[in-house]
Amino acid sequence: MASEPPHPAIERIERAVSRIEQAAAARAYDADSMARRHAALRERMEEAVAALDELIAREDGDKS
Repeated sequence: MASEPPHPAIERIERAVSRIEQAAAARAYDADSMARRHAALRERMEEAVAALDELIAREDGDKS
């Protein structure tokens, strides 16, 4: 039994689905990457604010 070649419309649909899947995967990767960068930045900002708080507390203690 010989199989017929796929219809051109089906091939176009399959290629479109493949492109959509690739775009979705890239978007998910970008979102994950941004979340990691945000978490790292948030941690660094917390450390900077804590250091400033410590510095202000020391300066306030020196004035007393």
